[in-house]
Amino acid sequence: DISPLLKDPVAFRTLIDLLEDHLRASFPKIDFIAGECLDSRGFLIGPPLAQRLGIGFVPIRKKGKLPGPTESVSYTLEYGKAELEIQSDALEPGQKVVIVDDLLATGGTMCAACELLKRLKAEILECLVVIELKLLKGSEKLNSTPFHSLLQYD
Repeated sequence: DISPLLKDPVAFRTLIDLLEDHLRASFPKIDFIAGECLDSRGFLIGPPLAQRLGIGFVPIRKKGKLPGPTESVSYTLEYGKAELEIQSDALEPGQKVVIVDDLLATGGTMCAACELLKRLKAEILECLVVIELKLLKGSEKLNSTPFHSLLQYD
């Protein structure tokens, strides 16, 4: 739960600093930050991080929340199924994208986000999360997609 970070402006600024430092050190060119805007807090982290990097933010949302033509993917949750969407014209083929979220648990939502970006022919540089729950092995589902987490819990 990152709620305490969100309540504390110094802590939240420090979080964005850490993410920014990691991305600047890891990638010379990033075109967009993509953030999951489902019921997660990736949407709260992605826009300020994109602003710091001087790049755009692309939302990935649950079905029916985005205007215009969209690409959608269905995926399995621990408790059922869900669908994510991205606007069809959100990215150009070959653009370099980092997916940001607050938490990686079982990996279903992150894998679905990766699938949407692949359909738009984006280059996924990395999946970046604040917290990884290692016991649930979500990062293993990402296969060869680079992954980084700031904090890991067993």
